[in-house]
Amino acid sequence: MGPKKKKKSSGKKKVSKAEQLRLQKEEEERRLKEEEEAQFQAQQEEAARLEKERIEQEQLEKLEAKDQERRESELAELHLLEQKFLSAQQWKTDYRACGKWEHYLSCDGSPDPTVLQEINTFMSLWRDDQNEDVQLVMEKGEQVLNLIEKLQFLILDTPPSEITEKETVQYQESILELQNLLHQKYNGATEHLLKSAVSFKENSNSIADINETEEEIEKKSEILDILSQVQHPLTQEEMNEKEEAITDENIVDLQQFVPVGGVYHIDALQLPPQVKQINDWSMVEVLNVGLQAYPYPPEEAEDATYPPIQITLRLSDNVMYFEDPVIARWDPAGQQWRTDGISNITYERQAKSITFEMRAFYTVALLQDAHLNMPYQAWELQPTGTDEALLIVTTVFATIQIQIKGNQCMLSSVVVEEKDVLSYVTGKWLSPVDLRAVLKKAGVNIFPGAYSHKYVSVNKKAPLAEVRAYQQMALVASAFAFAWSKWNLEAGQEQVVFKVSEHLKADSVKDWSLYMFNGQKAQNLKITESSEAFSEELEEDSEFHSTLYHMLKDFASKEAIDKVETANFLFIDVVYQLLLATRVLTYS
Repeated sequence: MGPKKKKKSSGKKKVSKAEQLRLQKEEEERRLKEEEEAQFQAQQEEAARLEKERIEQEQLEKLEAKDQERRESELAELHLLEQKFLSAQQWKTDYRACGKWEHYLSCDGSPDPTVLQEINTFMSLWRDDQNEDVQLVMEKGEQVLNLIEKLQFLILDTPPSEITEKETVQYQESILELQNLLHQKYNGATEHLLKSAVSFKENSNSIADINETEEEIEKKSEILDILSQVQHPLTQEEMNEKEEAITDENIVDLQQFVPVGGVYHIDALQLPPQVKQINDWSMVEVLNVGLQAYPYPPEEAEDATYPPIQITLRLSDNVMYFEDPVIARWDPAGQQWRTDGISNITYERQAKSITFEMRAFYTVALLQDAHLNMPYQAWELQPTGTDEALLIVTTVFATIQIQIKGNQCMLSSVVVEEKDVLSYVTGKWLSPVDLRAVLKKAGVNIFPGAYSHKYVSVNKKAPLAEVRAYQQMALVASAFAFAWSKWNLEAGQEQVVFKVSEHLKADSVKDWSLYMFNGQKAQNLKITESSEAFSEELEEDSEFHSTLYHMLKDFASKEAIDKVETANFLFIDVVYQLLLATRVLTYS
C-alpha cells in the first residue's frame, strides 16, 4: 500500500465557543447602543417637532387674536366699500325709471311693453291690419322683436325686490303672445307672396317685377331666420321646470342641450290659387283657410312606402359648432324635442352645412351641449386702465376675451384654433345681461346654469366663500389682477385659492402670490404654483385678515389702494356680475 494522502486544510481556524459568545455579546451591545441612540434621536426630533408646533400654534393664536381684535373695524371699512354695490343698484333702478319716462316723452307711437293695456292695444291693431306686404310685415316684425327683447331684458336684469311675480308672469305671457302674432303675420305674408309668385313668371316683359319678387323672397328668408331666434315651441326655462327624469333616450334633455342657430320650420306648402289676368281684370279665387301645409306622407296612403325627405341646411356664420350638432325634431303632442325620425346625418365642417333625411316634414333645431366649454382650463382678470379691465376665459375649444369699461362690457375676441371668429359680435359695448345672451346665441356658453353641476365635473365650493370672493375681487379689480390656481382644487369646499398681483401698468409681467379665502378669513400662502404639495402655511411676515381687501392692503402700494378706493361703482358692479355669471372659482 502506498503512503496515505494528507487532508487539505480549510484555511480557517476553528472559532472557540468562548470566542463566539464574546462576539455575540459585542454585537448585542452595539445593537442596543444603536437603538438607544436612535431612540434618543427620535425623542429629540419629536421634542423639536412639538416645540415647533407649540411655537407655531402660539404664533397662530396670536395672529388669530390680532385678527379678531381688528375684525370689527375691518368689516366696517369693507362695508363702506360695499356701499358701491348699493350705489350701482340704485343707479340701475333710476336708469330704468328714466327710460320709462323718456319713452313716455318720446311719443313715437311704440308701446311700453310693461304696460298691459298698451301692449294689448298694439297687438290688437296689428292683428286687425290686413296689409300682408312682406316689406311692411318685416318692418313691423323688427319692432315686435325689439319689444320682446325689452321684456326679456327686464325679466333677467330687474332684481326681485323691484319686480313682482305677477309682473314677471305678465311679461312672459306678453312675450308668448307677441311671438305667436309674429308667426301668424309671417305666415300671412308668405301666403301673400305665394299667391303672386306664378303671375310674375307668366308676365319676362316686367323684369323689374321679377327682380322685386326675388328680392322679397330673399327678405322672406331673412324674416324666417329672425323668427327662428325667438319662436321656440318650448323655451329652455320652461323645460327646466320639468324635473322628472327623462327615460326615453330619444327625448332631448334641454338642461344639457340647447338649440343653437335658431329653429327651422320645414314644410311643403300648398300653392294658393293664383291671380289670372283676363283683359284688364285680375281674378283670383279667395279662400279663407290661410296658409296650408302639404302633408307628407299623404294621410290617405298609410300602407304605401314613401321615400325620406333629404334636407341640406347652410349653417350660419354667426354661430360656432364645436362638435357635430345634434339634430332634433319638435313633437307638438309631447311638447318635447326628439331625435328619432331623423337619419343619415352628414356634417360638413368646412362647407358649414349639414344634410339629413326625415320621414316627414318637421320643425327641427340643431342642438349643442351647453357645457362644451366647461370646466374652463384657466381664467384671468386684470385691470387695463381707470375703471377698465379684461377678463380672459380659456376653454378646451376657445379663448374668450371680455373688456370691461364703466357700466358696460364688450366681447373683444373669440379665438378658436388660433383664428379670430364671431367678428360680427365683437367690438360692441353691451350690458352683462346682453353679452351673456349674445354669447349663448352664438354657441359660446361660458355661463353655468342652475343644473350645470349635473353635467360638469365641478370644483364644488361653499356659497359663502365663492360669492364673497367674487364681491371682494370686484372691489379691488381696479388695481389687482387675479388668475386661476391649480391649488384651488386641493383647498377643499370651504376655501378658494387664486393668484393675485398688484397690476397698475399695462404689461403682462406679474409677480403672482397665492391667497386663500373662506369668506371670513383671508391669508397669503407660502406655496407657489410650482410647489410639490398643497400647504396652508402662511407666507413669512404675513397675517390673517377678515377681508381680502385688508389682506392685500398689507403688501400693496399706496397708489393701488387709492385706485381701489376711487374706483367707479358701476365698474365694480359689472366685474362682479361677470365673475358671478362665469363662476370661475367653481367651473375651472
